[in-house]
Amino acid sequence: MVELKPTHYDGVFSDGRDFFTRNLAAGVKVYGEKLLTCGGKEYRRWDPYRSKLAALLQRGCPEWPFKEDTEVLYLGAASGTTASHLSDICMEGRLYCIEISSRVFRKLLDVAVRRPNMMPFLGDADRPDAYKSLFGLVEVVYQDVAQRDQVPIFLKNVSFLGPGGLGFLMVKARSIDVAAQPADIYRQVSKDLSAAGLSLLGTVRLDPFQKDHAAVVVQKPSGQA
Repeated sequence: MVELKPTHYDGVFSDGRDFFTRNLAAGVKVYGEKLLTCGGKEYRRWDPYRSKLAALLQRGCPEWPFKEDTEVLYLGAASGTTASHLSDICMEGRLYCIEISSRVFRKLLDVAVRRPNMMPFLGDADRPDAYKSLFGLVEVVYQDVAQRDQVPIFLKNVSFLGPGGLGFLMVKARSIDVAAQPADIYRQVSKDLSAAGLSLLGTVRLDPFQKDHAAVVVQKPSGQA
């Protein structure tokens, strides 16, 4: 019988190889993931090939701000794969999920209907004024958008981040510049975020789980509004 043990990442469990989150919507799969019952509770396997945040866990996450009551602004929530796992973790918190594609948004709604802590919004992360009235400051801004101007979009949304809050920018190197070396892009992104006044906590490549992707984790200084 498989035994799951808590990890040092709040709300994340492991069998020694894979990561799992406790299923907030018991019996329901989001993307065909494996369900596992342990100690009378149901858990969902977190696939690092389907979720960049799971890939970051596999590679080693420099900081883990997600707790039971954390409020998260999720930019580029897509069909809800990663957002659903954060919903499992932040069960008493809120996930404000922004998605621009109406086709994908319908799938996100199907996931959110069973998860009351997910708040989906059909909108453009490059135009935060459209959703700024929906919530106040959050503890985490998480971005996963496939656009060239990933850094400018992220910086526009940092205004939602409370002092001391963390930002996760999942950098898609080929979306920024298909001809450049991914390592050069990651360095430039890190420099741009530091120049904007954010403290760099780590830049982690997500290969082999997510090719030509890296996670850049930053913190908003406590004294910065």
